[in-house]
Amino acid sequence: MTAKPKLSFWQIWNMSFGFLGIQFGFALQGGFMSRIFQTLGAEEQDIPMLWIAAPLTGFLVQPIIGYLSDRTWSVRFGRRRPYFLVGAILSSITLFFVPHSPMLWVAAGCLWVLDASINISMEPFRALVADKLPDSQRSYGFVMQTLIIGVGTWVASFLPKLVTMLGVSNEAPSGIVPPSVQIAFAIGGFVFLASILVTVFTTKEDPPEDMEAFLREKEETKGVFNAFKEIGQNIFSMPKTMIKLGVIQFFSWFAFFAMWSMATPALTEHIYKAPAVQESNYQIEIPAQKEAYEKANKAYNDAADNVGAYMGIYGLSSMVFALLLTVYTSQRRINRKYVHMASLITGGVGFILMYFIPESWMLGICFALIGIAWGSILSMPYAMLSSAIDPKKMGLYMGIFNMFIVIPQIIAATGGLNAIYKNLLGDQAIFAIVLAGVSLILAGLSNFLIVNKQAISYQPEG
Repeated sequence: MTAKPKLSFWQIWNMSFGFLGIQFGFALQGGFMSRIFQTLGAEEQDIPMLWIAAPLTGFLVQPIIGYLSDRTWSVRFGRRRPYFLVGAILSSITLFFVPHSPMLWVAAGCLWVLDASINISMEPFRALVADKLPDSQRSYGFVMQTLIIGVGTWVASFLPKLVTMLGVSNEAPSGIVPPSVQIAFAIGGFVFLASILVTVFTTKEDPPEDMEAFLREKEETKGVFNAFKEIGQNIFSMPKTMIKLGVIQFFSWFAFFAMWSMATPALTEHIYKAPAVQESNYQIEIPAQKEAYEKANKAYNDAADNVGAYMGIYGLSSMVFALLLTVYTSQRRINRKYVHMASLITGGVGFILMYFIPESWMLGICFALIGIAWGSILSMPYAMLSSAIDPKKMGLYMGIFNMFIVIPQIIAATGGLNAIYKNLLGDQAIFAIVLAGVSLILAGLSNFLIVNKQAISYQPEG
């Protein structure tokens, strides 16, 4: 196999820049979909189930997209870039329409479409790093993606509050999503498409080394039956290191699903004492009751803005952490296993502290700790995985690896999250966040399972 040349900083930056838009989509989805659901009348206990679309679409879409992108080649568009572009167009359109949903079921359906579209773009980006970079630059490449993801998370999470600060109202009649959130989602849609286009137009993909063999294999394995057959075969024959990384991913993504789905109801209630209110609980025809509803509704929307803004701090923190790792991994090797372990445990502590903090500003500290875990989750597992699998099946394996991300989220969404925290800790939503912390600590300790030396630490050339 021909050795891959090392790429410059700007080449790696350009090939990763599309992740800015992808993360705008994910951050707006993760930070504000629960708020949209509550605005449209969802009860707190129903929110995890409304999120079922997100992991379920990932479970179905990513292995298929990975399989297809491994077998795609266009002289003009390359292998992975067609999927970036299609996913970006669909995501941008959906981001614009989500906050205008007239009913709860429409918002849930939009989430389904949005997550499927984001997944179409995201999976090939993971494979692109492995396609383009030599093993000695893999950690550097995935950490660069994390740096850009951190920027996207921070800015997108702060957008509704920023739009409100610029004079757009964050209040609306019952059942209507506030204008500030609507505008933030529209901006997110524009950024998503624009950033993907930067990668599409600045990054050239390399053709398969043996084009004749590539075309022959593509012809021999074409068809839906062969696609599902190969996906199934590779699921049951995946490398041991991939399975062990899957255990780490399981606990990691259970924790973050708990945060995305429950942080808004948990923190508006526990920290700000301003839970979501429903107009039907007030006798609006009575002036005093109407005034009480408007006051409570404003308090909730202000609190939800603040929670979203604080959630952006985990993006900022992951960005700083990724920047430090980028500088370090560009010149030196790291022990991926222990870096990931320490990062996950740090994030777990951040989640648990949310139960104990007496002041809202301390949420910034908690989310900063969580950001360290997030920065590592988005880089170290993929760097370890890419050093332990067949490079010819990079897209397929990256897609299959996503199963370990979506399965815990499906379990959480279908009642696992509610059942565990309510039976073990208590009915308050804040206990879902405490459970997230425990899960993240278990993820950190699971790193002891990783023993593959190539996956743990790759020695840079020279």
